[in-house]
Amino acid sequence: MKMDNPSQQRAPQQMDLPRVLFLVEGFTDIRFVTGLSEISQLTMAVPARTYNSGDLKERVIASGAAITVDEIPGGRLRFQFASLRYLLKNAHKFDVILCQELLRSALNGSIMSVLTGTPVVVAMSLAPVEYFRCRRERGQIGALKAWLGETTIRTLMTINGSIATKCLALGPYLMGVAGHYCSRVEKGYYYGVDTDLFHPVDEAAKQRLRKKCDLPPEKFVILLSSRISHEKDPETVLLAADLARQQGLDVAIINLGGGYKDFLDLAKRLELHDAADWVLARPAVHPMKDLVDYYQASDCLAQASLAEGLGLSPLEALATGTPAVCTAVGGLTQLEGHGRMTPKRDAKAMCDQFLWIDRHREEARAEALRAREWVIREWSRKRAFAELATSLEGAVRQRPKKRADAQEPQASS
Repeated sequence: MKMDNPSQQRAPQQMDLPRVLFLVEGFTDIRFVTGLSEISQLTMAVPARTYNSGDLKERVIASGAAITVDEIPGGRLRFQFASLRYLLKNAHKFDVILCQELLRSALNGSIMSVLTGTPVVVAMSLAPVEYFRCRRERGQIGALKAWLGETTIRTLMTINGSIATKCLALGPYLMGVAGHYCSRVEKGYYYGVDTDLFHPVDEAAKQRLRKKCDLPPEKFVILLSSRISHEKDPETVLLAADLARQQGLDVAIINLGGGYKDFLDLAKRLELHDAADWVLARPAVHPMKDLVDYYQASDCLAQASLAEGLGLSPLEALATGTPAVCTAVGGLTQLEGHGRMTPKRDAKAMCDQFLWIDRHREEARAEALRAREWVIREWSRKRAFAELATSLEGAVRQRPKKRADAQEPQASS
């Protein structure tokens, strides 16, 4: 089903921008979608089931962005074949195809690149093998399924990496991962950080925001803004907060996300003392409107992970002058010297950082404000989409010239 965003038409100057097909495999972020729509004539091909079950569709319409959305039916397997048929019919209409990760959607993009010469750019924001291994680490899958899954992932990454025009890897760590599969790797920024929106506030404003967000005014508030998933480590954050409470710090911790109920269930399973009084969780809020209030109202952000591609949440926290406590794993290691780093699955070390921030509030705040300058310089939204525009335009220039008698491939009926 095709749907042009009814609230906005493309401005005349946008007609000179590259025609980009963004092939969405699962979920994507409204911040990336709106930014991409500003630098391209954007069409999104999305799984209809996922698109209609989440909040992205509503946010796209409300954004007023000039976007065409093509909804493709089916579950995972059906979508794979349906999206290939869609590409066979439509790939020739676009200057470049943008895919998520070096996995399933990129495979269809790779096939079309071979058949039509349409450039394919892959945006890589996670480490697929490392993320998948977390399932085995958590005991969610057995040895055979782990081997089969990893073999499949590596095969897809090898095929797609060899064909892709270029891979935009989110940060230095993922550039290293992508480099094993793709010889044409550039640094990607995803949607960056809107440092005009994510900015520091004074103590009086912080207290007003706590009231607005219904957060306890006197407690040490820890924000856990990441989703609850197999590669995250919310157990360590909860255990660290509990240890800090045992040492006298009056902690409250809040999770925002689609898995917020899982977070509350996890606190119950861990049998934390009086968890109902200090463990809070709510549905995800709009990331371009309401999320910043929670960063500004918190005393620190915590992000513990078993594996991590980059970690944009700590960058957003630092942009507001809020200290970030993170696991030194994967792409989070870039925060060394900017955030408070702890070893993997070390609740005691994370507890010590919470206590340090509480006892050295001015020093912790000054450290975060210095880190804000680094975020502005390296990870701003403005830079993210300027670099993405340059990368896409470069890919378009690499497209081979069509022969006059060339025929576009046709999908079978």
